[in-house]
Parts: sequence; structure tokens; C-alpha cells
Amino acid sequence: MELASACMGSSRLIRRNRNETVDRWPRLGMAVLASIGAVDTGLITLKRWQIVPELACPVTGDGCDIVLNSPWATVVGQPLALFGFLAYGAVLILAVAPLVAPKQSRWQLNRTTWPLLMPLCLAMAVFSLSLVGLMVWVIQAFCFFCLLSTILSVLLFLIALLGHSWDDMGGQVFRALIVTLVVAVISFAWIQASDPSRQVANRDGRHPPAITTPSNGAQIALAEHLNASGAVVYTAYWCPACRVQKELFGKQAAKALPIVECAQDGYKAQPQLCQEKDIQSYPTWEIDGALLTPGIKEPEELADASGYTGERLFPTLPADS
Repeated sequence: MELASACMGSSRLIRRNRNETVDRWPRLGMAVLASIGAVDTGLITLKRWQIVPELACPVTGDGCDIVLNSPWATVVGQPLALFGFLAYGAVLILAVAPLVAPKQSRWQLNRTTWPLLMPLCLAMAVFSLSLVGLMVWVIQAFCFFCLLSTILSVLLFLIALLGHSWDDMGGQVFRALIVTLVVAVISFAWIQASDPSRQVANRDGRHPPAITTPSNGAQIALAEHLNASGAVVYTAYWCPACRVQKELFGKQAAKALPIVECAQDGYKAQPQLCQEKDIQSYPTWEIDGALLTPGIKEPEELADASGYTGERLFPTLPADS
């Protein structure tokens, strides 16, 4: 009798679960927000890879260039935005899976994906908010695309928390506090570790990647002119944009460029000079004693700024060609 009763109870539970409705509208809302976030971070990633043209930064002006060329914009050699793109992609998949799955498995996917969505979206929100703090107090510049990502991640978390009828809301709040604490500590540790002023210098220093493109006479002449006129370009060996800047000159001309290495563990680094100049992003050019807006500069632009009068057979960025 007890076995039969248990089986009947189990059968009723299965029927109830199978009749359970999928949280359609919250999931659609998350799918839209995650899609916008994926486009946002995807464009930043493609820009850092020099695949798309320059992105106009609404409202915040040159803040995007300053933030996206800062030491915190790269992780293990890849744009930080790439990992944001992967996170938004994961949210999108988890959000739409129960909506497109076969009918008989939708209820199960609906129940199992919410406990994954909530901590994932919360982790994204906490990390994004830590980046906003970094922009405010350390970099002191604002990136519209970064702020948009922060807003999207916070909205995703709110939908993940409130868009589902949790059996134990108190338990979810407790888990949220744990996730917030862990991600906040990890974020703070990463921000500190990525700060060039806190990196420990090594004896030899790390070299930037080798430049492979050949130089023509005009590129060499411009590099020599910049050097002779007292111009300086502040770089970091790990900076992808710095490599692109040097590739615009070619390997022969790059050797003549007046380069200052700002990363403390870089080869022949001069971090103190970079701090005195308040260099926050790379590459940053200094011409005639004035710092130009951080970012990659076309040789033509550098020629105009420095008063170069020689031949101008310069290459341009692929995105602008």
C-alpha cells in the first residue's frame, strides 16, 4: 500500500511538472538583453582585433579609447570583452533553451536552467560594477559600451532573480550573497594584479611581439624624424594596439621609434616616467610636449602633428583602407 501511494505521489509530481508552464516572457526578455550584450562586447572584441572600423563612443567621447586601451582591457592576451561576449552567449543559450526544446523536455529545462542563470547573471553584474568602480577611481574615464554592459548585466540578474517562482527565495538570496562576495574578492584581486604600478619587475624584462611587416623609405624617415624631434610613444609589451601601431611603421622603422615601455616587467621599462606623465592607456604619443589622445595613430596623422615634410607613402589601418 505504501509503495502504491508513493508511486501515485511520484506520478502526480511528474504530471504536475510536465504541465508546468515555461517562464516565457522573462526568458524572452533575457534573450533580448543578452543579444544586445553579445553585440556590444562582440563589437569591442572585433575592434581590439582590428577587424571592424573605429567605434564612435556616444556621450563619453574619447573615454572608450582610454578605457579599452588600458592595462585592464586585456586578459591572457585577449580582449576582456571577449569573455563578456562568451558570458552573454551562455546566458542567451540558457534563456532560450526551454523555449526551443522538444515539448516533453521543456519543463525540465525550465527548472534546471534558472539555478544556472541566476548566479551567472549575478557574477556578470558584480564584475561589471567592479569595472565601473575601476573607471571612476583609477582610469578616470568612461566607456559608453562598458556602461551599457553593466546596465544589461544588472537587468539580467534582476530578471533571473524575480522572473521565476523560486521554491526557496531565502536560499536564493543567501546564494546570491555568497556569489557576490566571491566575485567581488576575485575582481578586486584581478584589478590589483593587473595594475602596472604593482607588478614586480624581473631582471631581463618581457619583450613585445616581433614586428613582421617591412618598412619603406617614408616610414623609416618619419620614424627618424619623430625621434629627432623629441616625440615619444608610451607603450606596454602586452598591448595589442601597441603592436598594431608599430606594424604601421614596419620592423625597420619601428626600431627607430622613440618608444618608452611602461609595463614594469617589460624590457627596459620606465614605469616611473609613465607615472609622472600620467599615462593611463597605450599607445599614447607625446609630440612637442603635448600628449595626444590615446590610441593607434595613422602615420599621416603623426606626420602632420610633428611637422614632417618628407615623402608620405604610408600604409593605413586595414579598417580604414
